[in-house]
Amino acid sequence: MARHRRHSRGRPVNGVIVLDKLKGPSSNEALQSVKRLFSAAKGGHTGSLDPLATGVLPLCFGEATKFTQFLLTSDKRYWTKIKLGIRTASGDADGEVLEERPVIGITQSDVEQVLERFRGELEQVPSMYSAIKHHGQPLYKLARQGLEVERKPRRIVIYENRLVAWGGEEFDIEIYCSKGTYVRTIAEEIGELLGCGAHVTELRRLQAGPFTVDDAVTIDELRSARDDSGLPGVDAYLLPVESTVRDWPEVRLTDLTAYYIRQGQPVIVPHAPSTGWVRITELEGSEERFIGVGEVLDDGRIAPRRLTLNERA
Repeated sequence: MARHRRHSRGRPVNGVIVLDKLKGPSSNEALQSVKRLFSAAKGGHTGSLDPLATGVLPLCFGEATKFTQFLLTSDKRYWTKIKLGIRTASGDADGEVLEERPVIGITQSDVEQVLERFRGELEQVPSMYSAIKHHGQPLYKLARQGLEVERKPRRIVIYENRLVAWGGEEFDIEIYCSKGTYVRTIAEEIGELLGCGAHVTELRRLQAGPFTVDDAVTIDELRSARDDSGLPGVDAYLLPVESTVRDWPEVRLTDLTAYYIRQGQPVIVPHAPSTGWVRITELEGSEERFIGVGEVLDDGRIAPRRLTLNERA
C-alpha cells in the first residue's frame, strides 16, 4: 500500500519579522499569530518573552531559522518598572502577593548604590517561573503546581544598568545584559537588599542582538497590511535572512571560493578577521549575496558553519 507523502502547510517565507510583542500573549502565541498572517510554512521565535513583557521579539521564517541560535545567545537590553514594598510568587505583577512591607526612608541614592552590585559577571539562580526545563517540564508549570526544584546558579553578565526614572516606591531602570538574565530575579534581589521586597510591574525588551525597537512592527500593523494588500503587504515588513547576523564582520568571496565553501571546505580569504565568526557573502558581478556564516580557524581559513540554500540554477 502506497504511503502518502505529508505536504507541509503554508508557503515558503524567508526572512525575519521583528515583532513588537504586546502584553498578554506568550511568545509562541505571538509567533503563531504572525505565522498565520504570512501563511508561512516554517517559523520560530528567538527566546521567550513573558506574557507580562512587551517589545522586541525576532521571529525567523524559512531559511532564517538556520540562524535562530545566534539570536538566542545574543545580548539583550530591557526597560523595567520596579515596585518596592511588595513581594510576589513570580517576581512580577502577575504573581500572587506573598508579602507586603513598608517602604520607609529609601532614597534614589540608596537604589543607585544597590544597582552597583548588579554590574559585571554575576551568578544568578533562575526563577521557578522561568521557561528552563526540568525533566522535560518548564519550571513555570511546576511552580504553578506549587512545586519547587533545585536550580543551579548560572553565570550572567550585566554590561550596564542605570536608573532612568525615580518615583519613590516605584522606579525605572534600563539593563543591558547577556542571555539568560532574569530581570524579575534582579528586581527581587534589589528589594531584599533594600529591606522591603520588590517586584516587576512592567517589562519591555528594547533590543535583542542586532534588532531594536526601531526595527519592530506591531501585530496590528501586520494585520492592516494583510487586509489592505494581502500577502505582498505583510511581505514588505520582512527583513532579509542576513539581518540575523548583520552586526558580524563580513567576508566577501569570489565564485570559486564560494563554490568550495558550499562543498563544506575551509577557504583562505585575504584581509579576513583573524578570529571569531563572520558573515559570508558572494560577489556576483556588482552585487553581493548572503550565503551563510563561518568561523575563522586557527590557521586563518574560513570554515562554513551555517549556509543558506543555493538558489542559483
